[in-house]
Amino acid sequence: MVMTTNKWLCVFAASAMSLCSFAQESGEKKITVSGSVQSDIIIPQEDAAIGAQDFNEWALTNTYADVNVMSKYIDAGARFEFVKHPLPTFYDEQGFKGWGVPYIYLKAHFKNLEITAGNFYEQFGSGFILRTYEERTLGIDNSLLGGKIVVRPVKGVTVKALSGKQRRFWSHNDGWVSGADLELGVDQWFKKMSEKGTYLTLGASWVNKYEESEDIMVGSTHKLDLPKTVNAFDVRANFQKGGLNILAEYAWKGQDPTFDGNYPYIYRKGNVAMLSATYSKKGMSFLLQAKRSDAMVFRSRRGETSSIASSINHLPAFTMDQTYALASLYPYGTQPNGEWAYQAEFGYRFKRHSVLGGKYGMNLKINFSHVHAIDRNNHAVNEFDGTYKGTDGYGSAFWKWGDETYYQDLNIQIEKPLSRAFKLNLMYMNQFYNQTIVEGHGGMIHSDIFIAEGKYRINRKFTLRGELQYLSTDEDDGDWMFGLLELSFLPHWMFTISDMYNSGVTNEHYYQGSVTFNHDSHRLQLGYGRTREGWNCSGGVCKYVPASKGVTLSYNYNF
Repeated sequence: MVMTTNKWLCVFAASAMSLCSFAQESGEKKITVSGSVQSDIIIPQEDAAIGAQDFNEWALTNTYADVNVMSKYIDAGARFEFVKHPLPTFYDEQGFKGWGVPYIYLKAHFKNLEITAGNFYEQFGSGFILRTYEERTLGIDNSLLGGKIVVRPVKGVTVKALSGKQRRFWSHNDGWVSGADLELGVDQWFKKMSEKGTYLTLGASWVNKYEESEDIMVGSTHKLDLPKTVNAFDVRANFQKGGLNILAEYAWKGQDPTFDGNYPYIYRKGNVAMLSATYSKKGMSFLLQAKRSDAMVFRSRRGETSSIASSINHLPAFTMDQTYALASLYPYGTQPNGEWAYQAEFGYRFKRHSVLGGKYGMNLKINFSHVHAIDRNNHAVNEFDGTYKGTDGYGSAFWKWGDETYYQDLNIQIEKPLSRAFKLNLMYMNQFYNQTIVEGHGGMIHSDIFIAEGKYRINRKFTLRGELQYLSTDEDDGDWMFGLLELSFLPHWMFTISDMYNSGVTNEHYYQGSVTFNHDSHRLQLGYGRTREGWNCSGGVCKYVPASKGVTLSYNYNF
């Protein structure tokens, strides 16, 4: 790792020197440097009551430092990571531990041309066939190492082409990921469309995965003929008129046998279709979404079993993003093997001095999500070993549902200022969570969640915020309660205490206390407490979080 790091540092130093030389020769002397430092540390303590384990190291940390150098025509950047002794969430993740410079790039950009060499992120459309990104809370960094070119040959036309190998922690998968994307801004060709506030964007994408074959047997005498090349395509249209926005997108993927779920190494082709519509005007908004996916697992390494590592694409979850502790206790993770997902949301602001708005007005938001299994029938069993391996696996009628509900929730939120100094937020959530589908055990969990949050501005410097939450269920660990108090002292200090208590089965307290100090671009937080084991999800992608206890220290700096 040290040799690799030094090699990349030399490349980056040479690139930066070339950047300075180029900038001076071109007459552009201004060079901008930006970056960030993030370090999260825990001094762990063993706690058998909640399952917090002991570690050989006295402290664990995930530390990152980014630097970006930008000029008129050329940019360069690199990231240093130190996760040799990672946080408990990633401690047992095979391949995660290490240190060095895994991300480095050099970019040239001109009026209608952009060329990137090194590591880069990219997303085509909604990400159905390509999305590479970084999400540190989940340990995701599936960037590509290679090259990318973006061309804008004429007004309203953007063409992208790329190729590279995908990062998997401290190595890169052997398979190559290549692709191209075409986006047309139709409204830019017709002046009257933009004058009337009408916008239309059309897009089409192609992604290719090339991966050498491997020996996978069916029975004792037959071997699977695995495709070295897998192609995926995406088409989409986005229409906007005033407050109305409609997005339609469809993607399909060729035969791509992978080791996933109940149908490992089947030759079924994948597809996903989505229709999303939003409408907003002053004081009111609507959202309607529907999505059907089938066999859309797409990874740069065939034998990968993790839903996070090596993923080329991303299927967003049509569920509400939850920030409250108990509302996010049972988060839903997208099932790329197949699901029907729906979401609807209505928002309305009652005006001041109206019957329901009162003196200060009131905001209401209602959100409903439902995720269901797709229909699966006509299972094709392989005659050589009695599995589905080497066949299409199953048939599926497009419009027909399967037998299982994966997830459902109804959220009602009210935001009501009661005075100039005090604001009250109320929320009710009714949730059905199929723990067997998301986690592999447990059955259906039905819960009712009640939340009250109050925020009181004592004076210009002091603000006090409090939360009371209650989750009621007869399944899993039973009922939960949560309380929080947070005192902010502008411009630098914030003091927080909280406790999440299980009153059903374990009767355990998960207490937390922290002090946060902010100054300019610096943020430092010192805390102590317990963390419950569970699942952390972002955008439908989930990561298991083990129980932990100890002193925590977090530092963030942006420059």
